[in-house]
Amino acid sequence: MSGTGSVEELGALSARARALALLRIRSRAVAVAILPAAAAVVLLVAGAQGHIGGGAWDTVRWGVTAGAVVVLLLAVAVAAAVARARPAVSPTVPLTEEAAPDLYRLVRDLADRLDVPAPSAIALTPDCDSWLEDRTHPAAQQRATDLAKGLSGDRRGRRVPAAPVLVIGSPFLWWMRVAELRAVLAPVVAGTGPSAHPDIAAARRFVRGLDAAVADASVPGQGAVRRVPAAFVGWIARMLLRGCRSHAAEMERCVAAAASVRAQGVDYGLRIVAQEQVGLAYAGWDRLLTRVALPAWRMGRWPSRLDAGVVSALTELSRRDRLAEGFTSRLGERPACDLLEEPGVADEAASLLAARLFHGGPAESGPDWSPVDWQQYPEEVVDRKWRTEAARLHRVLDSLGVSAGVHRAPAAEPVGTAVPTLARVIDHLAAPGGNAEELAAGIGAAVARDEAGAAPPSRGGGPADGAQAGVDPDPLDLWGPVPLPLFPLQPPRTGAELLADHVVAMVCCAAVDTAGAAPGLDWLDGPALLVDGGRRSDLGAPVLSLVEDGDAEPLRSWLSGVGVRTDKPVRLV
Repeated sequence: MSGTGSVEELGALSARARALALLRIRSRAVAVAILPAAAAVVLLVAGAQGHIGGGAWDTVRWGVTAGAVVVLLLAVAVAAAVARARPAVSPTVPLTEEAAPDLYRLVRDLADRLDVPAPSAIALTPDCDSWLEDRTHPAAQQRATDLAKGLSGDRRGRRVPAAPVLVIGSPFLWWMRVAELRAVLAPVVAGTGPSAHPDIAAARRFVRGLDAAVADASVPGQGAVRRVPAAFVGWIARMLLRGCRSHAAEMERCVAAAASVRAQGVDYGLRIVAQEQVGLAYAGWDRLLTRVALPAWRMGRWPSRLDAGVVSALTELSRRDRLAEGFTSRLGERPACDLLEEPGVADEAASLLAARLFHGGPAESGPDWSPVDWQQYPEEVVDRKWRTEAARLHRVLDSLGVSAGVHRAPAAEPVGTAVPTLARVIDHLAAPGGNAEELAAGIGAAVARDEAGAAPPSRGGGPADGAQAGVDPDPLDLWGPVPLPLFPLQPPRTGAELLADHVVAMVCCAAVDTAGAAPGLDWLDGPALLVDGGRRSDLGAPVLSLVEDGDAEPLRSWLSGVGVRTDKPVRLV
């Protein structure tokens, strides 16, 4: 036997040993539950045969029997709650074999070469990761069936009903080449081998059921009738999970190690190079979401081609980063997204799901939640963002009674009649009596009101609701009433940060209206101000000097160099 085979077999044996340890914990829990019943049976049989009798023994016998019935009822209730608890299922975009026949063939070929069962289906996730996910729980069965039909049988024609679903990070398909994707997926697909082992599968179901029971017990808003039993079930499940924690972690580590060793025979050299692309994709995807997508989401627009945008972002990152030189030459090879029949449709679905997961947007487009193409982004998002923030800044100044000059408006002057000029903002913040903290607090309150008014409606219902309505199931249904966003990208912004952003927006509006500048898109930094066709990235420091120190000279020098007229009115809509 080769050294690699020995290591793989050792890892598989270790994983099975840990799985058996988990199953022994389950068996001990069952034994504890039936122990009082066994004692009651012994006492009842002994009494029936005349070995024991009398008042004391009758009291003991019936007392133990009553206790055994109570314990059995509680055990059955806990077991039923654990069995019915829905394990968490990752929100994904399903890919049927009709939508991605070449990708299915690639995965099936990988399974053949690795001699493991093929995954039951393929799905996309708006993240830079790939994994296998067990969806054999009844709550997820219908969704798993809807994903795909072509991979449920292996090359020998045998059906594999419990094979996991292969979840692929959608940015990988657009950035990676076909050979790189195959190399990266090899160790993931190899994990279907251990997943098919009955002991490992049973141990995973046991742990996932306990975890789901704990999650169900912690759901807020339950009435007293449900809260007390749920708390008891949660307490039992947490106690069992504490005993399972080390064995479960070691089992998964051994499974991953065995799968990695098995995959070494498939594109191992290319996988080392492809892992560099994984790190690069993660960096570009994070910048695209936080710098480019997030401003659009806050404006009620969702970029419909995020995965295509990540290619532009990573190409720009490769151009700027000397360590990434040479990566752009690989763009001439066939991209993995060519394995899809309609890449644009899959990209749009993944982009909408990303907006929901990371920002909490609605499930469908509407008047206040519409898609935006990259060509429209500067005009529809950047310019609109600047105008909206500039208008909010002047509304807060109006509410504070700030006139066009540095002094408060006289009582006879109606509030809100001041001309919206950049000079008004600069003069107020630079004046000795200007109160930046008060202005920042007002902007923070205004932003909070606007975001509260634009909050999406709460999700309700579950998988059954969608099925009964005859519509496609929602990828987030299996998460129940968990509020969106599930994974917020950024913490709440402070009032000072919001004030600086609004002043920058006001400066950009003035530059566009009076100096011939234009809104633009930087793939790594998001909204950008273009002056004479080039991006100006040096505006942040002068604005911070004004906002934090009340020093307007750096900003006035910058405005003079660009040719911005601060006394001219700015268009706010």
